[in-house]
Amino acid sequence: QVQLVESGGGLVQPGGSLRLSCAASGFTLAYYAIGWFRQAPGQEREGVLCISSSDGITYYADSVKGRFTISRDKAKNTVYLQMNSLKPEDTAVYYCATGLISRCPYGSSGYTYWGQGTQVTVSS
Repeated sequence: QVQLVESGGGLVQPGGSLRLSCAASGFTLAYYAIGWFRQAPGQEREGVLCISSSDGITYYADSVKGRFTISRDKAKNTVYLQMNSLKPEDTAVYYCATGLISRCPYGSSGYTYWGQGTQVTVSS
């Protein structure tokens, strides 16, 4: 059974950092692309970035370039989202997802399995 579990969210001040984790079970994460998405209250879900099976990174949101990065720990079957220089507009529930394909999908419709999400709040 494919399962994704996010963790690491919380409250952080503007300019601070957080690292989110996406732990996978039921499949070998190293073989597939994993994406991160976010949804703020009253807004549509937005793609953030994705890592392919060959560790290529695709940014879905220009607003996070230079601040967010993604990495993979194959031994732990986990993908990380490192978020630096956080801004209040980064406040959202963050989700990881996979479509069980090796390349990063063009958009959210390419993802089949989703985690339950973790809340990130950026506020002073």
